[in-house]
Amino acid sequence: VYRGRIFVGSQDGTIYSLDAATGCTHWNALVNAEVRSGITVAEVAGKPGLFFGDSTGFVYAFDAESGKQLWAMRPEEHPAAKVTATPVYHNGRLYVGVSSIEEALAVSTGFVCCTFRGSETALDAATGKVIWKRYMIDQAAKAQKKTKRGAEVMGPSGAGIWTAPTLDPEHDTLYVTTGDNYSDPPTALSDAVVALKISTGEILWSKQLTAKDSWNGACYLQGHKNCPDSDGPDFDFAASPVLMTLATGKRVLLLGQKSGMAYGLDPDRKGAMLWQARAGKGGTVGGIQWGVAADGRNLYAALSDIDFQVKMVEGTGNREYTLDPTKGGGMFAFRADNGERMWQTAPPGCGGKANCSPAQSAAVTGVPGAVVS
Repeated sequence: VYRGRIFVGSQDGTIYSLDAATGCTHWNALVNAEVRSGITVAEVAGKPGLFFGDSTGFVYAFDAESGKQLWAMRPEEHPAAKVTATPVYHNGRLYVGVSSIEEALAVSTGFVCCTFRGSETALDAATGKVIWKRYMIDQAAKAQKKTKRGAEVMGPSGAGIWTAPTLDPEHDTLYVTTGDNYSDPPTALSDAVVALKISTGEILWSKQLTAKDSWNGACYLQGHKNCPDSDGPDFDFAASPVLMTLATGKRVLLLGQKSGMAYGLDPDRKGAMLWQARAGKGGTVGGIQWGVAADGRNLYAALSDIDFQVKMVEGTGNREYTLDPTKGGGMFAFRADNGERMWQTAPPGCGGKANCSPAQSAAVTGVPGAVVS
């Protein structure tokens, strides 16, 4: 929302500029694929621009007034790359994380998993030119020994960045959270928070919250052909970190993870653990998923923990999954200084609806006096 306009993207690749008061369309434009990130508005050379990413890994810049495309580029050439992370603007630059769909492609028995590696890139907002790029895995993937099930393997891979970075310009630092590995061997920067220099992309420190988490979509399937031997729990971070200064003046970095855990880390002691608290059991689409909120006192998190009822389809050997209406959901407030649970509110439930889940996976929004999920 910016100066009386609402800018929004859609699954068919259309960008809309709507009048915030009436809903009337000022302009619309079409890009290559589903608009997958949020939209950032920033003034570049005195003119407002829109910046966002799509499901094929492109980042775009548009003139906010006219809807004219200014530039488009792919920060990562891997064919499975996508940009779910909302670009963050600061001082003429955009900071963009890259994730991928390769984890899902591994369900194909003929697919040799995997070669993608996540990265954070700094771009010139005026031109889209790359200023620096930092991979979360140093070495490119190479052939590994076959899995116990006989599948050919490439690795290491994964550690995608699904969410927007959190900037700390005063300390020339940005913080990103990372996803799991897709194949073995596991790496040190998966399922982690990583501190980078804003100016250069140099890694300052990292804190891994779940080790040896190699997982891909084949781990769901009968036979698990392409599943890594590690067969991790898939406890990605899909939520941006929150940097907060407490009333005492001490700083804390707040995290929510798909493991169902919330954390408070010390950003001034290389991510030293201050506290940890459990909201749920976590899972592949469980735990604290797409985002948390904070208000200077508490961390607020919604719980996904979506679950499925599973039955075998007679005569096929296949499983049939339906949503479990009794599992998942709820809101939690944790003290930001020590992790004490201040309150918990149960989900409203499904009310008898078929194939429904009470899970709350979307990012929550904090407003004065309330938190919305």
